[in-house]
Amino acid sequence: MDKKRVAEILEEMGTILDLQGANPFRSRAFHNGAIIVGGLADDLAEIVRAKTLTEIDGIGKGLAQIIEDLVTTGKSDEYEALKRSIPPGLLDIMRIPGLGPKRIRLLHERLGIESVEDLKNAAEQHRLSDVEGFGEKMEQNILRRIERLKKSSDRHLLSTALTAATDVVEQLKRLPSVRQCEIAGSLRRRKETIGDIDIVVAAAEKDRPGIMESFVKLGESRVARGDTKSSIVLKAGINCDLRIVTESEFPFAMNYFTGSKEHNVEMRSLARKKGWSLNEYGFSPVEEGSRKKGPMCKDEAELYEFLGLRYIPPELRENMGEFDAARENRLPDLVEETDLQGTFHCHTDYSDGANTLEEMSEAVRKRGWKYWGVADHSRAAAYAGGMTVEKAKAQLKAIDALNKKLSGVRIFKGIECDIMADGSLDYQDRVLAQYEYVIASIHGKFNMTEEEATKRLIKALKNKYVTMLGHPTGRVLLSRDGYPVNMAQVIQAAADYGKAIEINAHPYRLDLDWRLVRLAREKGVLIAINPDAHNVDGLNDVRYGIGVARKGWLEKKDVLNTWSPAELEGFFRKRK
Repeated sequence: MDKKRVAEILEEMGTILDLQGANPFRSRAFHNGAIIVGGLADDLAEIVRAKTLTEIDGIGKGLAQIIEDLVTTGKSDEYEALKRSIPPGLLDIMRIPGLGPKRIRLLHERLGIESVEDLKNAAEQHRLSDVEGFGEKMEQNILRRIERLKKSSDRHLLSTALTAATDVVEQLKRLPSVRQCEIAGSLRRRKETIGDIDIVVAAAEKDRPGIMESFVKLGESRVARGDTKSSIVLKAGINCDLRIVTESEFPFAMNYFTGSKEHNVEMRSLARKKGWSLNEYGFSPVEEGSRKKGPMCKDEAELYEFLGLRYIPPELRENMGEFDAARENRLPDLVEETDLQGTFHCHTDYSDGANTLEEMSEAVRKRGWKYWGVADHSRAAAYAGGMTVEKAKAQLKAIDALNKKLSGVRIFKGIECDIMADGSLDYQDRVLAQYEYVIASIHGKFNMTEEEATKRLIKALKNKYVTMLGHPTGRVLLSRDGYPVNMAQVIQAAADYGKAIEINAHPYRLDLDWRLVRLAREKGVLIAINPDAHNVDGLNDVRYGIGVARKGWLEKKDVLNTWSPAELEGFFRKRK
């Protein structure tokens, strides 16, 4: 079991203890353990083998034994016993925003609520109002959030789907009979949430039964099995479809099953104008009785070329102008992950991050990046270890000292400063002036009108020390809609005041949305692809931000963190 899954289990164990009303020091030990394990820079399996877990500050003998069991055997008796100690539906209720362990425990004790369905019934019958801290407004909010949860129950985060799909593809590619194997569908197009996974394999007809047999063994359960298509449900709970075609059919199948539906309709229309019918197997003549053989294409590029188009990258296939751009040679040269020279918006143990300045710097160096930007929380985010002014000054001194010692990596001094309800910033200008860059973000008071929220963001952008806007709409995918805001006006303000906007690449956010990224590009607003990393592994989340950037038609020149350290220093100085 890898450290990510171990951290998830430790966090779940802490939550179960919270639901039980256990000693808070015990539950906190599990929550802290999850943070520590998630932030480990060294390989967890190596640490377990070396028997040095208890040498890590915050990991006691009991916690070390659980971690060792999970890593070496994949299970823990203590974890299984804890799970059995509460109704399983209570953990499902935790997915509803606004309901923490204390409130859920109260509802369980007072009303016997054990599942989301129980909670829904109680809210509809107005029984929640009998419990302290719950009123009619809370009942309405809970019902609305339950409805949203149901609507998103068959959707999955891009990161979850990509991890699951990559594992399947890697295992299928090990089979000698598999000649080509790739991810298709909305996952290949890098949509922000995924319904199911589509995988296409090229293989000889005689090899299909063996490949299908190997594929269905990868699932927790089998939905359907056929000669050319099978469906399974993976451990992650995602439905995965496999289609096997011949090598000559592979480019057509990849194009068709990548979609989108709207893109495919236009592709078929273009083919018909040339006298051909186009489907997942290839071209066939429209004219009945014709013996003409459809053109063969060795890859998708040749397929597009035959239709008079430049190759259209998967991320752009939404029928939102890509066909005209492909005809007129106006398609963007999309940004690549390798174009990034660094990133911003990274947290450390000065606020709610798991790693030190030194550990984050070393992780950045190993990635081959030239810089990274610290952006710990300002004091208003006390729940996330928000820094007092004095602590912030101490961090600035520590960064200056570390920059003198570091070789090959530059730390930019930044802060994630809260935007207050009136649009002012949490720190005074004299404090902000000490930073090289400032990310302004909203973390509270979401229940504003669209006009109020828009004015709030625009006022923050007017501050001369603000460099970029953080997670601009405040959305949390599959959990919370963004606050109501006129992003067209906010983007225009960013353009007017020369501010950047981030794509928050954390898989739960992916905010700015790709549709708005395209609008920002048209307005000339620079975009920063930031991971909102809270540990060294969080730096990897830039990959999801790259997908958003590409869907938004961004080129290298549009992205702030493709710039060199020297270019950034000049950019930051101009804004003071």
